[in-house]
Amino acid sequence: MKAAITATAKYLPANILSNHDLELMLETNDEWILSRTGISERRILKDPEKATSFMCGEVGKQLLEKRGIAASEIDLIIVATMTPDMLFPATACLTQSIIGATNAWAFDLNAACSGFLYALNVASGFIENGIHKKVMVIGADKMSSVIDYTDRSTAILFGDGAGGVILEPAKEEGYGILDTRLYADGTNGKDRLLMTGGGSLNPASHETVDKKMHYIYQDGRQVFKAAVTSMAEVAGEIMSRNNLCADDIDYLVPHQANQRIINATAERMGLDEKKVVSNVARYGNTTAGTIPICLAELDEEGKLHTGSNLVLVSFGAGYTWGGVYIKWQ
Repeated sequence: MKAAITATAKYLPANILSNHDLELMLETNDEWILSRTGISERRILKDPEKATSFMCGEVGKQLLEKRGIAASEIDLIIVATMTPDMLFPATACLTQSIIGATNAWAFDLNAACSGFLYALNVASGFIENGIHKKVMVIGADKMSSVIDYTDRSTAILFGDGAGGVILEPAKEEGYGILDTRLYADGTNGKDRLLMTGGGSLNPASHETVDKKMHYIYQDGRQVFKAAVTSMAEVAGEIMSRNNLCADDIDYLVPHQANQRIINATAERMGLDEKKVVSNVARYGNTTAGTIPICLAELDEEGKLHTGSNLVLVSFGAGYTWGGVYIKWQ
């Protein structure tokens, strides 16, 4: 019994932060940003009273409506995020409250930009083992809450957003989530992309605030190299393990970190650009939200049909990375 996606949804805040807006804030320009990242604009959740759980709630309500089910039918909610509303309780518990899923248990999962694929794998296990019949998986991040908008290296990259799916048992054999490969490398990744303040090692203090330790830090060059290599290799592994060639794949759905990384991954797979999903120009990097947002847009545009072959790949802080093969139901 495989797990299949039966509903998709996304939420993007209305406020747009364009490259031209950033020109007024930083020593940068539209051409410089576009040439290095492919990003033109990103969405920002400006309301200080709204956080990641708000976006998750919006996604959750859409998922229930699209699937035509009651919140009480959801067995489990997993939220993949690196920007929870607070360290505890879990943002998934807050989401459960917002959508009224009183019969669901809930927890958060943090694998940074790979969080959605990690969560998808965990959720599919509950379906495959017959433990649950309806699991909601949401990837969401309010990255604007951890970005230093005086730091050109990170301010241009990230945006806010959320996407999610409902997983249920596949109706027929040979459909759904057919293969998953997940990896981590803390030895090489632990110091490359991180936020040093706010945890048990460096709890919040005047000193951590003054040192800007509650903002994201990224060694851009090293992360770029690792992301290109890892995403391409795991995509190739998924293809090899499932006897897939480029012609068999309908869509590559990569993590939307940078257009150059996306292009390099597609090139390694030998894919035509028409088969590569990219919305990084409009939304930037929404971390755990990128892949489910892409899936929701493919679904909304009517591009997913029974039998469509999808390869999902991601790379994030940790390092964490992975790939998933889905035959659409």
